[in-house]
Amino acid sequence: MPTAIRHDPLKRIFDFLFSALILLLTSPLILFLALLVRLTSKGPAFYKSVRLGRGGKVIYCWKFRSMYSDADERLKHLLAADREKRAEWKKFQKLKNDPRITPVGRFLRKTSLDEWPQFWNVLKGDLSVVGPRPPTLVGPPDSFLKEIRKWYGPSTNNILSVRPGLTGVWQTSGRSEIPFEDRVRIEEHYAIHRTFFQDLRLILKTIPAMLFSKGAY
Repeated sequence: MPTAIRHDPLKRIFDFLFSALILLLTSPLILFLALLVRLTSKGPAFYKSVRLGRGGKVIYCWKFRSMYSDADERLKHLLAADREKRAEWKKFQKLKNDPRITPVGRFLRKTSLDEWPQFWNVLKGDLSVVGPRPPTLVGPPDSFLKEIRKWYGPSTNNILSVRPGLTGVWQTSGRSEIPFEDRVRIEEHYAIHRTFFQDLRLILKTIPAMLFSKGAY
């Protein structure tokens, strides 16, 4: 069944103006972090992450590179050799002590600065400032959308009906400490019941979440 699209023109206007202001004010920081990433490990400063956006559309989210260039191979070997890591990956889709992450990348992830370039995606309209977490695309889009429907179950259409966000309920409520099933529940609730003032509250909650790095890794 196709995913319905929820339109909110006022939210889109806010997203555009807010992201344009942030990119303008923090351009020196973006340049500094890009140089830091380039100088401390091999590879480009930015990483293009393939995600699933609103309505199941494929989008490309820009991030500061936080992993080594052979990250995929490292993960493959680790999961094949370590049963506990396989269970952790299955439950959270993340690893707490991930050997793929560079020292600078660990700091960027702890503070969520690795996702700062995604304000460009907000400007373009791929993302919203606040919304559900965009799923990372694995395999062909059609087959992955089927897989997402297995993961999200009956919540799929509601979650994919809105633009995914830079921040949201998941990011401000413990992030990687929240089991996947609970994340699905709270993100569906946001998609159905979101308001402008709730978005402002979540943006304000993101600041201490970044500073204290609760659940981030």
